[in-house]
Amino acid sequence: MALNPQQLAAVKHTDTPLLVLAGAGSGKTGVITEKIAYLINHKQYQPRSIIAVTFTNKAAQEMKERLTKKLGKDLVRHLSVSTFHRLGLNILRESPEPAGLRKGFTILDQSDALAILKELIREQNSPLEERTAQNMISTWKSGFINPKQALASASCDQATSAALLFRDYEQWLRSCNSVDFDDLINLPVQVLTQDEEQRDRWQGRVRHLLVDEYQDTNEAQYALMRLLMDKFGALTVVGDDDQSIYSWRGARPDGLITLKDDYPNLRVIKLEQNYRSSQRILRVANAVISHNPHLFEKKLWSDLGIGDEICVSVCRHGLDEADWVSGQILMRQYQKQCAFSDFAILYRSNFQSRHFEKALREKNIPYQISGGSSFFDKAEVKDMLAYLKLLVNPDDDTAFIRVVNTPRREIGPNTMVKLGEYARGRNTSLFAAAHEMGLETVLSGKPLARVQSFVNWITLQGDNATRGDALDVVKGVFDDINYRDWLESSADTPKHAEKMLASMDELLEWMERLLVDEDQKDRSLNEVVNRLSLHDMLSRQDDGKPLNAVHMLTLHAAKGLEFPQVYMVGMEEELLPHKNSIEDEAIEEERRLAYVGMTRARHSLTLTRCRSRQRYGESSLTEPSRFIADMPPEDVVTIGDTGSNNEERDRQAGTDALASLRELLK
Repeated sequence: MALNPQQLAAVKHTDTPLLVLAGAGSGKTGVITEKIAYLINHKQYQPRSIIAVTFTNKAAQEMKERLTKKLGKDLVRHLSVSTFHRLGLNILRESPEPAGLRKGFTILDQSDALAILKELIREQNSPLEERTAQNMISTWKSGFINPKQALASASCDQATSAALLFRDYEQWLRSCNSVDFDDLINLPVQVLTQDEEQRDRWQGRVRHLLVDEYQDTNEAQYALMRLLMDKFGALTVVGDDDQSIYSWRGARPDGLITLKDDYPNLRVIKLEQNYRSSQRILRVANAVISHNPHLFEKKLWSDLGIGDEICVSVCRHGLDEADWVSGQILMRQYQKQCAFSDFAILYRSNFQSRHFEKALREKNIPYQISGGSSFFDKAEVKDMLAYLKLLVNPDDDTAFIRVVNTPRREIGPNTMVKLGEYARGRNTSLFAAAHEMGLETVLSGKPLARVQSFVNWITLQGDNATRGDALDVVKGVFDDINYRDWLESSADTPKHAEKMLASMDELLEWMERLLVDEDQKDRSLNEVVNRLSLHDMLSRQDDGKPLNAVHMLTLHAAKGLEFPQVYMVGMEEELLPHKNSIEDEAIEEERRLAYVGMTRARHSLTLTRCRSRQRYGESSLTEPSRFIADMPPEDVVTIGDTGSNNEERDRQAGTDALASLRELLK
């Protein structure tokens, strides 16, 4: 990679903590990878002494691939390149005992944690809704507040109820040797703060810490960062305050101020040359973001040419907007002979995608929605997979925890706490502990009978699957527990129940196909479950070969990506900026969100808005987004607006589209 003078200065600076203020498209990932290579090749750092942190698995994988090309596999395998949560997990796995965990601890995802909280709420007869409780507990954990402190500071009935849930939830997690997502940061910070030996060991190991997307760090992540490198202060953070769009997840746009206060000898290097977008796109984006206050001023520039005018298309309503955009994509794809994957439709809220999906389907335009839920994210699919995993590996504690009370068997949290504590004392799995005679010392009566009945039934079904027709056994498992009836009774609406039952049938049909391999030989249930688990993991990684399809995604999900041609839709007040954000500080983040969307575009940027939009079944007039008014008039052309002086341009665009469609018909 050929470095410009600012990039080269960032790579070679190692004497003091460094902030690289990197604008959109300024080559920040390249700077990080070049700096890691520089530290190893020219400063003789051992790869094991360098830790690089970014915010998505995909970004970490991309960084590893670039480093592999520069350094080779042997060196890169000793580097730590990961997300903050993966780094925290590695710390806990190396030394689980200081955090009160045993080896092989279970990580609960959000839905599993919600299920536990739901049971605790039912047992406590708490008035809280489980998602509200989960959010409150997550906030406490991120602020390093334990249940005792939360209870002591509770100022209302809701906070008291949540604190009591927090107390029992933490007891459940530790008894079952489990952690949730917040614990992956919270627990390492506690360990490194309280355990001097562990802190010295890690600080002695880390010679340089590099953090990408620094503006997205929250308080807990910053605390972990400080603890890891405090001894040497060898730090490079790369970020852009104009792209801080995750305050709802705890990210702090003022984190750059904290950094400057904590490290008075901080050096700042600005990367302002953009290698992605045309000059017009950058002028418009700069004009919009200039209305926000800045600790460090910067202004993106490009030598890629002036580029096309920014088009603002005014449509009649949502259906017209979707029809116009899909028609434009079809026309441009034909005229320019480009791929459908060159186009992206960006929107503020997921509900906006519906009309566009319909319009694209009607025109036979392929599309993919990024950030949408996977088949494996569905609760019913996760339940079924957990049962299958238990059949082939009864010692899978994660699967056991998910289904032991699904459908409800009246095996509540108190029973699970006692079972978990017994298993912990015996250093064995929950399933194996349930088979031991000694369990009678902590459980008796109906709770003991229910647990034993469940594990005996799983053992029987597992034996049957090994000896007989695996598919018949699996279907029999879900018949035995009346799983279809349970889905119907637990669904919010009949339509929701119908969708869940369809997912159940789809998984069973998929299993039936997998049970026979390419040579028409029967596969074991274990092989099939392993294949399904691999599909599950791959669906979460989102690393598959890109499709030739129009990208549809929210502005939040678009961060870090780029596309030749971008359509930002719904540029209206109460959509962008969002109606819940029309106040000073929130408006600043909405402005940053608009800036992020604009700077995704490489060659062309088109904005759309509607004169009216349907809300809650009624159509109402809309106001143009205030961000449109911030744009330099000389760089923007508006079409479709009442009284517009661009009627001739509008007519020509219609003529061109009609001509293109005629050619397609030929």
